[in-house]
Amino acid sequence: MNICVSAKTIVTHPWLALVFRLYIAGLFIYAGMYKINYTAEFAETIAGYRIAPYWSVNFMAIVMPWIELICGILLVCGIRVRSAIAVTGSLLVLFTVGIAVNLLRDSPISCGCFHTMDDAISWLTLARDLIWVAMAVHVFFYDAVFRMERKFDWFAKEI
Repeated sequence: MNICVSAKTIVTHPWLALVFRLYIAGLFIYAGMYKINYTAEFAETIAGYRIAPYWSVNFMAIVMPWIELICGILLVCGIRVRSAIAVTGSLLVLFTVGIAVNLLRDSPISCGCFHTMDDAISWLTLARDLIWVAMAVHVFFYDAVFRMERKFDWFAKEI
């Protein structure tokens, strides 16, 4: 019984959530910066997934990297963490579903997560994304360390 309590304490610890939050933030900042620089290539990657309607591909290629970058910055700074991780987690679920669908289709496409010339998607890519989704869920429920919005509560109350 004591081991279960210790394991639960470690798994639900806010410092672990902070590590996960900073890890996911770094992923999204890096991925967003790359996609912002190579928007046309990212649009081709989105089109390769064959999930989004053709008329939305360019819009998604322009908007999605900025959402990733902004959410990553918010997570690093500790501002609106629950909102940022909810958006980030939703994007991760979207990416995971896209990878799963294309694995079932047996499409030889690259992930497009960090580079347009990545290796082809595999079941390991799907497992990696599922781990990231689990990290995002953990951050959503257990993050409580180094949140900047608490430093400015006095300002929000005056407004």
